[in-house]
Amino acid sequence: MLMKKNKLFNPDGDKDFGKRRLIGGNSTNLFELNNIKYDWAMPIYRGMMNNFWIPEEIPLGNDAKDYKLLSDAEQRAYDKVLSFLVFLDSLQTANLPNFSAYVTAPEVNLCLAVQTFQEAVHSQSYGYILDTVVSASKRELIYNYWREDEFLMKRNMVITRSYEDFTNEPSERNFVLGMMANYILEGIYFYSGFSFFYVLARQEKMCGTAQEIRYIQRDELTHLVLFQNMINTLRKENSELFTDEVKQEMIDLMKSAVQNEIEWGQYIIRDGILGLTDELIERYIKYLANRRMGSIGFAPLYPDITKNPMEWVDSFSSVNKLKTDFFEAKPTAYSKASNLDWDDLD
Repeated sequence: MLMKKNKLFNPDGDKDFGKRRLIGGNSTNLFELNNIKYDWAMPIYRGMMNNFWIPEEIPLGNDAKDYKLLSDAEQRAYDKVLSFLVFLDSLQTANLPNFSAYVTAPEVNLCLAVQTFQEAVHSQSYGYILDTVVSASKRELIYNYWREDEFLMKRNMVITRSYEDFTNEPSERNFVLGMMANYILEGIYFYSGFSFFYVLARQEKMCGTAQEIRYIQRDELTHLVLFQNMINTLRKENSELFTDEVKQEMIDLMKSAVQNEIEWGQYIIRDGILGLTDELIERYIKYLANRRMGSIGFAPLYPDITKNPMEWVDSFSSVNKLKTDFFEAKPTAYSKASNLDWDDLD
């Protein structure tokens, strides 16, 4: 069934906010934030707002020097991963309004609006990194790698197709699968890409870039939690949409994403990056997939993977504990929303 876009203002909307639904509801579309139905939305919103940051706050002068000292393999991986992240955040910024146009819970749309803004800030941060760390000619190559690298182009098109299916045919089924694709992007693709920069930082290389990535990942955690709650809420309210066929399609999307990300990671490093191996990449991505599936009510896809093979990554990406950054005496944690256990959701 095709969905209807929200009206800009619906004067015939329900006065009783308890009748609100994630999709297919009859909301006025006004932000009456003292009357909300979805209690999980406001802590996420507050967490997002507490995360406010500006990319240029982080100095990258040392990274410009470090970059010249990286091995050819490290430079290649750094460039390719950044190119992919530029694509992901560009896609998110452009696509999120396509979802919010059909969400009939204003408090959830509020979160989606902030997420859209944050994805744009992430694009700004990549631009700042590329403007500061690499030469102008190299910067243009990185922005345009997708034109020359068939592997990267294939990756980009696979992800884009998941979103375009909903844009071209906004059915309830495609909305569910589109949310799953978004959840995968936030919880698998971003996390996998970020880990490479932590590998370098662990060796005291490109520490400024790792700090930028840490702030970005802090935002992405709230985005991950947002879509996790949206999927779980929709499953509760519209259980008829989650047929065995649709649930299998969700599983297949995750399995395909895992395989694509493993192939991409192994292509990027080619066993030429200290601290990363093909086996480690495979186990880490499968570990992430198990956690993501468990958080939305599915059984682990890879039951033999029970432990995080890269636990040290938490030293760089933890957002719950007020602590000093590994490389500089600067607090990087943010206020924890009072009733969300972020560690259980990460």
